[in-house]
Amino acid sequence: MKTRAAALFEVPGRWRVVELELDEPKQQEVLVRMVASGLCHSDEHAATGDMPVMSFPFVGGHEGAGVVEAVGPGVTSVKPGDHVVTRFIPSCGRCRPCTSGRMNLCDLGMLLLNGTMLDGTQRLHHGDQGVGTMCMLGTFSQYQVMSEYSLSPVREDIPLEVACLVACGVATGFGSAQYAAEVKPGDTVIVMGIGGIGINAVQGAARCGAAHVIAVDPVEFKREKALELGADKAFAIMEEAADYARSVTNGQGADSAIVCVGVTTAEHLAAAYAAVAKGGTAVVTGIGNIGETAKDVNLWEMSMMQKRIQGVLYGSGNPGNEIPKLLDLYMAGKLKLDELVTRTYKLDEINEAYQDMYDGRNIRGVILLDH
Repeated sequence: MKTRAAALFEVPGRWRVVELELDEPKQQEVLVRMVASGLCHSDEHAATGDMPVMSFPFVGGHEGAGVVEAVGPGVTSVKPGDHVVTRFIPSCGRCRPCTSGRMNLCDLGMLLLNGTMLDGTQRLHHGDQGVGTMCMLGTFSQYQVMSEYSLSPVREDIPLEVACLVACGVATGFGSAQYAAEVKPGDTVIVMGIGGIGINAVQGAARCGAAHVIAVDPVEFKREKALELGADKAFAIMEEAADYARSVTNGQGADSAIVCVGVTTAEHLAAAYAAVAKGGTAVVTGIGNIGETAKDVNLWEMSMMQKRIQGVLYGSGNPGNEIPKLLDLYMAGKLKLDELVTRTYKLDEINEAYQDMYDGRNIRGVILLDH
């Protein structure tokens, strides 16, 4: 069948909407009619070259939701008509991370940027060229074939343009507070960078009972949204946030500082690390350039003050469990999702959408796929 999709043909590059050929699903694969896809910064990392991609052309998108159209041989977890949300890291259920309860670290994740399916082949084609997909998903496409290991069935009473957000941004941000920072009632938490992930770290910290949730972002619009969705204070720069954290903790500092900056640098980590108190945690959720390394982190301070630096992948939770749980919170009125979507776009507007992200106009943009 044919499908229209947004693809990269070179790096650095811009997204091009092209018509592609899509094969039928193979063993344990699923054909999905995509309805909505969040515009996560991670896909744009591929366009800028901050994140290496192994195969071009390359269809982006990993924060998606849609409806199952058909299933290949051996599929048992979903059936035609099911509403599904994508998981950008598949969960095989058999490797050591999966069997130890860390499905966000599944060994299949090593294939995420290869541009192929699990069997090493591709389902999309542009003429004689095979076409890669982001995280074995490629949700910037009207239709897509995916592994059943990469899909979570979800309630059909939830709009898919909202459900898509929990595929990455919400689960990653919320889990950064709940699991990586281990926010406890009464904590003081700083969230640096209020985009599609940081805003959900704010929600997660507030939901975990933090006494003080402090947002940091240079864009006034994003600071205002943080205050609407759970932050108590919002500052333009990290130094002001750190000073405020010390002012409400008898000079100690924050219990945790969660870094969600779109392109994370060593300076962001150093500022977060300096802002946390004894026994505190600097959480690194944002993605930096692949060559970026940490510096200006005092090792004496790390040991003598028992500080911790904690990396985060997919919110440090199990996506198969987190996705339906977060959607249940939304339906119960205890998690805000509608308020995260600043604007929706058509597929042909994808470059405009990412420019809006760079210009600080969006908390989260969402592409609605026409059919």
